[in-house]
Amino acid sequence: MRNYLLFFSILLTGHATTAQENLRPTVPIAIVGGMLLDGYETEPIHHSVVVFENGRITQVGQKHTTEIPANAVVLDAGGRTVMPGLIDTHMHIDLIGHGSYERYYEFMNGMERIGDFMPIAAKQMMRAGVTSGLDLGAPFQAFEFRDRIRRGEIPGPRLTLSGPWITRLDYDTVPDEYEIIISSPREAAQRTRELISRGSEVIKVWVGLTADDYRAVVREAHKAGIKVHAHVYQPETIRMAIDAGVDVLQHVGSARNPPYAEELVSEIAHKNIPIVQTISHRIWVYPATVAFPERLYDPDYRDDMPPDIYEEFLSSFENYHRLSYYHDIGQETRNARRSAGQFIAAGAYMGVGTDAASPLNMHDEAIWREMSALVEVGMTPLQVISAATKTNAEILGKFDELGSIEPGKLADIIIVDGNPLRNIEVLDYVDIVIKDGGVWYSERAAFGPVTEIGHAF
Repeated sequence: MRNYLLFFSILLTGHATTAQENLRPTVPIAIVGGMLLDGYETEPIHHSVVVFENGRITQVGQKHTTEIPANAVVLDAGGRTVMPGLIDTHMHIDLIGHGSYERYYEFMNGMERIGDFMPIAAKQMMRAGVTSGLDLGAPFQAFEFRDRIRRGEIPGPRLTLSGPWITRLDYDTVPDEYEIIISSPREAAQRTRELISRGSEVIKVWVGLTADDYRAVVREAHKAGIKVHAHVYQPETIRMAIDAGVDVLQHVGSARNPPYAEELVSEIAHKNIPIVQTISHRIWVYPATVAFPERLYDPDYRDDMPPDIYEEFLSSFENYHRLSYYHDIGQETRNARRSAGQFIAAGAYMGVGTDAASPLNMHDEAIWREMSALVEVGMTPLQVISAATKTNAEILGKFDELGSIEPGKLADIIIVDGNPLRNIEVLDYVDIVIKDGGVWYSERAAFGPVTEIGHAF
């Protein structure tokens, strides 16, 4: 905790000079003895060895066949699982799980306090083992936060940002900075170019667009080598997105709708269009909170947040069953029993995204809850682990660097206490997180050489 607070103190005071390399150990690190899930949908490597140095993986093998450098620091992973860092392909770095969007943005005072919330989200993502995240809908103020992480000035997950989404509808729940409202395909193309020029790495299209709008956005984005992610639920908008050549369908199959026609699901599966369902953020998170409301009072949240933010955070959950976000939870839950597994059963190309941190869906729980929900509706633990690592890296277009543990790739690795192939929910117990070769450890893991080479959460 001490080191993490120090780094974020640097962020808030603006005196950072730390380079990315200074977060890394100066000697090779060997992770020895754990069960290795390398990101591929294949058998584990037991009694494994993973060696990394200067932010890159250099060796992967088993104890009896892999030579460990003489000067390496050895991290004992016995009894634990070694995996690639998790990737969340639908998250929001400006949110913390507050119960009401309207009240949250009022408390934030527009964009005035956004800088107080993003470090909280970044810390929680890292603590959950999420080393990379795709933010689909943030104001431009988030771009500088992303860039400071990239420069190594502050710790946090590797962020890919869309910036504001493109729509024809003025969504009055969020500040104007979150959306770009267009009135014609020509304007849609123009605003797509503007987003890319300002640093958007993907384009998010939201509801209310016409078929010509979708085509205009996709055409301009693809000219620049940029993917388009569509926020879609209704069959007719899914049809327009597919016909326009949208790259990724977000929320499709999240069970807010009744089941889709088999023909539509089959077409998406056969065309290998990536699906990111975000099924848990309402339909699994809400009953989990009803069953165990104590989850909202985890002392980590108190430690993560300034006192006024923590007070507002807790206050927002009063009578949470009446929150507007959950007004239709009964119908949505009934739909989920029939529709949440449709795309899995059809063999669709599945990624993993959480929509964190929507109400009650805090970043430090969102990824394992989403993965658990996907297992419940039809994926195997190994499938969902590969989806949250290898497939998500492919969706981001970054599989050459991320998503699997193999020589030459970035050292993005997590060490988990237990066997997620037996019970996927042990992903709630991430002991050590390695991102770009920098080592971070939980209080549970604060012993041995990791405390000499790493940083405490």
